[in-house]
Amino acid sequence: MNILLRLHSCAQGEILPLLPAAAPGRGHRLEEPPDAPPPLDAGTGLHNAGGRLQLRVVGRFWLPLAHAPHAASCPLLLALDDLPEGPQTLRARKDGYSLAWITLSDKGARGQREDTSGPAIARIAGAALPLAHSQGFLLPDEPRPLRALLTELALGQGYDLICTTGGTGLAPRDITPQVTAALLDAPLPGLTQAMLAAGLDKTPHAMLSRACAGVLGQSLVLNLPGSRKAVEENLTAVLPALPHALAKLRGDDADCGR
Repeated sequence: MNILLRLHSCAQGEILPLLPAAAPGRGHRLEEPPDAPPPLDAGTGLHNAGGRLQLRVVGRFWLPLAHAPHAASCPLLLALDDLPEGPQTLRARKDGYSLAWITLSDKGARGQREDTSGPAIARIAGAALPLAHSQGFLLPDEPRPLRALLTELALGQGYDLICTTGGTGLAPRDITPQVTAALLDAPLPGLTQAMLAAGLDKTPHAMLSRACAGVLGQSLVLNLPGSRKAVEENLTAVLPALPHALAKLRGDDADCGR
């Protein structure tokens, strides 16, 4: 898909929104069509005529528009080059997968504990999968923010793989599995069974995990434990199946051979 934009001059590493043509504010501006930015999944790259990657979609926000009844969904674009101001036709293409990881921790959300399990997810997944983009999020153990974020990341921003860490046990505020299960379009019990087997190989406490996994929209959602070590063990256990699962969710119609 080709998109005609009027770029705002920006430096490498700067993040600006992609705005409709008539919208106020500083950002890159859509020239054609002028009414609303196209839907662009997280991790989508925008390439120039020479094939060089110029911008990458790293999020989105909703912009109320004056004299319009509806807000516009505006992608946030990360500049991967210093970009001059002016019109440019860019080709949108997603090379690789997008990963979101969500850490559930009351203490972490209050700044009282460093999150090491979330970055471990990014490191392990990044070593095994071609990632176009990865982003972490930190939430308290509350159902409503988790429900909203899972829905936005999967159905709004189109992340391929969404991993949560924390909140899978029996404590009163461990709410991750029930929130996740209520949203899933289809559960994938084989993934949770593989994680359970890996955990039981280390400790009998693993049988108390309530983690779930499944599909939400075209995203694969996976609950992981809260400790870094357990994250490494559980995620490593299911990694061999993830490339095939993610390809199928993207529409791969190749036969599933042995």
